Amino acid sequence: MPQFPDASNPLADDCRRCPALAESRECISWGNGPLDATVLVVGEAPGAGDSDADRWRGGNWTGMAYTSRHSGRRVRAMLADAGFGPDDCYFTNAVKCFPADDADGTTNREPTPEERANCRPYLREEIETVGPDAVVATGKHATQSVLAMVDRELDGFLDTVLDPIPCPALETTLVPVLHPSYQDVWVPRIDHTPESYRAALAATLDAETVA
Repeated sequence: MPQFPDASNPLADDCRRCPALAESRECISWGNGPLDATVLVVGEAPGAGDSDADRWRGGNWTGMAYTSRHSGRRVRAMLADAGFGPDDCYFTNAVKCFPADDADGTTNREPTPEERANCRPYLREEIETVGPDAVVATGKHATQSVLAMVDRELDGFLDTVLDPIPCPALETTLVPVLHPSYQDVWVPRIDHTPESYRAALAATLDAETVA
């Protein structure tokens, strides 16, 4: 099973631009992976995570994006199956802190537009620093966050899945994919099997990273 680095790539010692997020998080979930990665993977925001997990506790506890038992393992395995292992990928989120939806902090909500905007400079800095050939956005909200940096709006997410979107202002190409939490539901609805979906992702990324 693909693993993850033992350290994050923090962009600040602390961040309190969003008071509600600073209150609900356990720690900031920074990006992790090589700073010369070929592929940069963007999620929406860290989930609550599991503080008792042996290794896959989640970014809210590890301080590293996409290190949860469900989404983290699944996305990293999917990229590895496509030929892009830990040395090829940098993993981050559009919003770096867990957005709690309830008093006990076990359920997440969608980040607000203001929270997304507050965190966008961090994401831009990561993309500009890593300089990936492709940015893989997992889900609608992550895709919207990347497009917002190039002043574009998303019109029908499912129609964009696995369809490369050139982003000259970021000097990269955006590749939207299904969020891992909904992948099993939506893969058949976009006329794929799990096998053909993984093969299509591999072919798309190969095409974007060969040039």
